[in-house]
Amino acid sequence: MALDRSTLTLAVDVMGGDNGPQAVIDGCRLALDDGLQSKLVLVGQESAIAEARSRTSLPDDRVSVIHAEGVVAMDDKPAKALRRAKDSSMWAAIDQVKEGAANGIVSCGNTGALMAIARMRLKMIEGVDRPAASALWPSMSGKAVVLDVGANVDVTADQLVQFAIMGEAFFRAMTEKEKPRVGLLNIGEEDLKGNALIKHAAKVLREADPEMDFIGFVEGNDISSGEVDVVVTDGFTGNIALKTAEGTARLLGGWVKEALTANLMSKMGAALMMPSLKKLKDRMDPASVNGAPLLGLNGLVVKSHGGSEPEGIASALELAEELAAHPFLDQIKETIADVADRAVELPTDDEETASAAAAE
Repeated sequence: MALDRSTLTLAVDVMGGDNGPQAVIDGCRLALDDGLQSKLVLVGQESAIAEARSRTSLPDDRVSVIHAEGVVAMDDKPAKALRRAKDSSMWAAIDQVKEGAANGIVSCGNTGALMAIARMRLKMIEGVDRPAASALWPSMSGKAVVLDVGANVDVTADQLVQFAIMGEAFFRAMTEKEKPRVGLLNIGEEDLKGNALIKHAAKVLREADPEMDFIGFVEGNDISSGEVDVVVTDGFTGNIALKTAEGTARLLGGWVKEALTANLMSKMGAALMMPSLKKLKDRMDPASVNGAPLLGLNGLVVKSHGGSEPEGIASALELAEELAAHPFLDQIKETIADVADRAVELPTDDEETASAAAAE
């Protein structure tokens, strides 16, 4: 059962991010203006928060402040953050979730440090090996979920199966679609294509989770086609795909702007088309789908892009509220447990090859 959003509290790491506390405070204001119902706990240096709030007012009945002196730098290694960040805004914000004072956290800070601190403080869901960073991706049918997009460079077949289960629950929480279509990203749709890892993950998924609408392998051009709802891959491939898509969106946006401002005639045409162009710009803006939940943790952690402007931070807050109100974490726990009970040990490709050779 979904929770009443007005009863929710979100912790906000104000000190994380490239654009400083002011961008975060402005993002909070924008989210509240757009209809965010949750209360906000601003975590960071009180003086910096007060200075930002002097420029952008926030309602006192919806916002509280927790002082944290330390700041995790963007170039800090995760190990250093774990050793020295106990007084940081990131650590204190995550502890709000750990203690049950907040239903989720949003941070624009150092991804590696956020992952490491969240994993230490919140622990993993039983049966999940590693957290996965997920992203909402614009598609012809609305949005798709892609994971992992940067948290895990190297993965196992079992971890890809866990990502599929978590991504399915995430998409269901966002859309209420009962059986999202799940695909494994590959270099082709045919069963014979791909490496041993991806082939083995497909076998495990088909065998261990028959309730999932697993459609098999999908290619990169399928992510935005609307033919698949959840795309599963390793963090190395997913991050490259994500950054490529963001860069392509900006490139196309620049080309459209250049074409529409080339001469007086094109400027006049652009003026007539302004409402449609504004809608197109909003759909192409990466900030409109900003916010990457770190799935697999015993708590909700949403990573906002480090360079987020207020619009992107507002999107991340709205996403966090959407997920905090939905029991998707419980659904992940239940499905992971069910799959573990049903799982069978499937042979690897090398074992199958050896078996076939012996039979001949």
